Amino acid sequence: MTFSNPFGDDRRSQSAYVQALLALLGERDPFDVHAELIGWLERRLRGVPDAALRRPEAPGKWSAIEVVQHLADAEIVSGFRTRMMLGQDDPPITGYDQDAWARRMRYADADPAIAMAQLGALRTANLRLWRSLHSAQLARVGQHSERGPESVSQLLRLIAAHDLVHRRQLERILAAA
Repeated sequence: MTFSNPFGDDRRSQSAYVQALLALLGERDPFDVHAELIGWLERRLRGVPDAALRRPEAPGKWSAIEVVQHLADAEIVSGFRTRMMLGQDDPPITGYDQDAWARRMRYADADPAIAMAQLGALRTANLRLWRSLHSAQLARVGQHSERGPESVSQLLRLIAAHDLVHRRQLERILAAA
């Protein structure tokens, strides 16, 4: 199964996608995975020339800088979704087309230092919130437009798995560069 493309509106495909993500996470503590992302990125990207950061894995695929900017924007989305689920009863959670965001917000032109700083600040703020949540807050639910009912706890597990997917993707991209 590939993780690099959205699955669309088909609920069965979404269910398979979620199960694949959760299998990748396995028994790992989502908070440990959340906490290690920034350090992992800093170590892995240290000293990589700008040209290598901007070289896509293959035609039509993302470059390393596009992945980093995607992670930063996904962090905005994750933080917003969490806050909506905590602050409202059963809110709608809108899906989005990550490839359209990458094109329209010109991820390929992102400044690596700014993208990393954005991601670092957002992850720090989100992780502070996420770690403070008690069981009743983790059980709060929103209605994802593609996946249906989703709890904060489930969202946090999916975010951790999303981190792992993109870490694998970055390894492939940098190996190809």
